[in-house]
Amino acid sequence: MRTFVIGDIHSALKALEQVLERAGVGVGDKIIFLGDYVDAWSQAVETIDFLIDLNKSHNCIFIRGNHDDLCRDWLLTKKDNPLWTMHGGQATMESYSGIDQKKLQQHLKFYDGLENTYLDTQNRLFVHAGYTNLKGIAHEYFDKMFYWDRTLWELARAVCPNLKKGDKDYPQRLTHYPEIFIGHTPISKMGHVKPQRAANVWNMDTGAAFKGALSIMDVETKEFWQSDPVHTLYPNENGRN
Repeated sequence: MRTFVIGDIHSALKALEQVLERAGVGVGDKIIFLGDYVDAWSQAVETIDFLIDLNKSHNCIFIRGNHDDLCRDWLLTKKDNPLWTMHGGQATMESYSGIDQKKLQQHLKFYDGLENTYLDTQNRLFVHAGYTNLKGIAHEYFDKMFYWDRTLWELARAVCPNLKKGDKDYPQRLTHYPEIFIGHTPISKMGHVKPQRAANVWNMDTGAAFKGALSIMDVETKEFWQSDPVHTLYPNENGRN
């Protein structure tokens, strides 16, 4: 059994199907999704349908992303959110325009079942965005930080490579988990980039919502596979570009 982690999909079902095939993901493998399943490309409904079906045959962990929370809120309230609309929500609204009540309830159940964090048996942390409490996720004051925070990646990138755990200046926030896997903050919006590590944090958001690719990584070996640049799979769409 292998364990895989997948970055932000943003409704790019074609890219998701590519990386699952290229990585040779099998029924016995575990797949940890880091959130942001919707917003950007046109296949929001189809992506959630695919994930619901995939969970019936595979061992899947679904983390909550900020875009998933925004989508759920809109599905429940239909309240206008111009900021969400501008950042991929319009495509999601259009995708959901013809959905029936049965499917809507299935999707709401999926969104309600998303997890804010996941710790594996080796205490590796999987979270969409980050956390802010110096003592770790169990002490986080505001759950929304798990899918909105951007300071964890900023902190990890600022750590001097020569600074080691145990040093008095090493950030306490990074000491609780041997590895942390996040998405949320694109490494680049302009083109092809690989998953990136800073300190003990792996960023898996390789810009699938923009002009990058979707990435999947073997958590143990760090071997990774990527889709074609997502905008080439949806040539008549803008995504979040």
